Amino acid sequence: MSEKAHTQSAMADRPWHDVYPPGVPLDIDPDAWPSLVSMIEDSFSHYADRPAFECMGRRISFAEIDRLSMDFASWASRLPNIEAGDRIALMLPNILQYPVALFGALRAGLVVVNTNPLYTARELRHQLIDSGAKVVVVMENFAHTVADCIEGSAVEHVLVTGFGDMLGAPKSWFVNLALRHIKRLVPPFSIPGSVGWHRALAAGRRAGAFTPPSIAGDDIAFLQYTGGTTGGAKGAILTHRNMIANVSQVEVYFAPFVRMGEEVIITALPLCHIFALTANGLAFFRFGALNLLIPNPRDLAAFVKTLSRRRFSAMTGVNTLFNGLMNTPGFSQIDFSDLRLVVGGGMAVQEGVARRWKESTGVVLLEGYGLTEASPAVCIMPADSEAFTGSAGVPLPGTECKVIDDKGMAPASGEPGELCVHGPQVMQGYWQRPEESERVIDESGWLRTGDIATIDDKGFIYIVDRKKDMIIVSGFNVYPNEVEDLIASHPEVLEAGVIGVKDEQGEESVKAIVVKRSPGLTEEALRAYCRERAVGYKCPRHIEFVDSLPKSHVGKILRRDLRPST
Repeated sequence: MSEKAHTQSAMADRPWHDVYPPGVPLDIDPDAWPSLVSMIEDSFSHYADRPAFECMGRRISFAEIDRLSMDFASWASRLPNIEAGDRIALMLPNILQYPVALFGALRAGLVVVNTNPLYTARELRHQLIDSGAKVVVVMENFAHTVADCIEGSAVEHVLVTGFGDMLGAPKSWFVNLALRHIKRLVPPFSIPGSVGWHRALAAGRRAGAFTPPSIAGDDIAFLQYTGGTTGGAKGAILTHRNMIANVSQVEVYFAPFVRMGEEVIITALPLCHIFALTANGLAFFRFGALNLLIPNPRDLAAFVKTLSRRRFSAMTGVNTLFNGLMNTPGFSQIDFSDLRLVVGGGMAVQEGVARRWKESTGVVLLEGYGLTEASPAVCIMPADSEAFTGSAGVPLPGTECKVIDDKGMAPASGEPGELCVHGPQVMQGYWQRPEESERVIDESGWLRTGDIATIDDKGFIYIVDRKKDMIIVSGFNVYPNEVEDLIASHPEVLEAGVIGVKDEQGEESVKAIVVKRSPGLTEEALRAYCRERAVGYKCPRHIEFVDSLPKSHVGKILRRDLRPST
């Protein structure tokens, strides 16, 4: 069945349309723009005089991003042995160079491969070799990692930039000097033939008129690497049409609540992550918003100081980030009078965190759900929600969702099943992995997410947990999210991760790894607290107190790193 025919046949069976805020359409047109570049360039033109990005006090306008990204595109497109469709890896934190390189690479027709700046050489090497990237753009603090792993890869060109390169003189000089020679945060590296940021942009500018390549909606825009629904790092193929669709879905969903050209959004999650990339870097870019870039959100004290000096109206984040901010001195002194829209994703938002956020800021923390394979947004709570409900919201315009059991059938009403998604934002498959692609996307285009969920009669989706993380205790299903939420509700707990562990007989039980808020908390007290509030098989048999939990670069607790090595 074609996507158009499938969509038409399903239009009459989408109960969530009834809960859409006024003015939100039922569908979007993923072919409204010939490419993501066309959509971006429309924003350049429409908001030319407005500030687009800010980092460490330096602002650049939409017009400046337009000009600088054109210089980047001109440089990249003229590199020897580089043509449209080749891959370019960006290894940059949230600094001004990122949007310039991102938009410039897309304008040159290159496929963007976002890489985590904190990758080890082993992780980066896998991604470079798997993607076949020919160009790398890296901040000098991480250039030693690139130097250690490009041998044997397809990389031919490396652009190295200093943290302060776009902060403007003399600030840029002082920042780079401090990082290189005072704080010594730039390890030695040697990459023969690499070029500096200013030199590359100047070369692009001098080269004369840039002739943009022809880019179609079905061309690949991103290879966005993810552990995916089947494990192992793989590149999700996201086309220009996929990205246009998801940006448009988010755009129309929030448009009734957004002041075009006036919003200021806090961008703390790395733009190299699909959540921040689509929500902040692209959707709010469409709104003409100013993205306030936070290069290092792990430094919560500095983050709170930044927030205390600024007025802002929107923010995205993950549960651990919101929780960490609220436990940082000075948070209560921040002025939240302009804040109107806050969205949490990337991991489950816990009820206790959402409740405290509303009490502290006066703004509801809206939970959303997505995954890299869906560009990523699938569902979000309506922006006019008055309270946190535990739901991840309703499907976005043009999106269908259903749950199925292990036999591919619909479970009994209200029972959990694997969440499946259909819509124009669903990826084309995994890069060079046809068998894995076929396992997660069926012939009708339904994506099996690997997440367990329920859907109520109004279409609200409740994410139960990852299918692969489910714990089976004496035949009963235990979902770590539920137990983590319970433990985190204890007033003396800061955060917790829950996994299943097996004994010598192969019987599984619940283990909680807990970070205390109060040093006086004991295993016995926490276990008793859980037993008062949950059935026995859900309560942790094993409790381990630790100083911190392993997290991804966006702050998501990494359960796989909590499990004992085998």
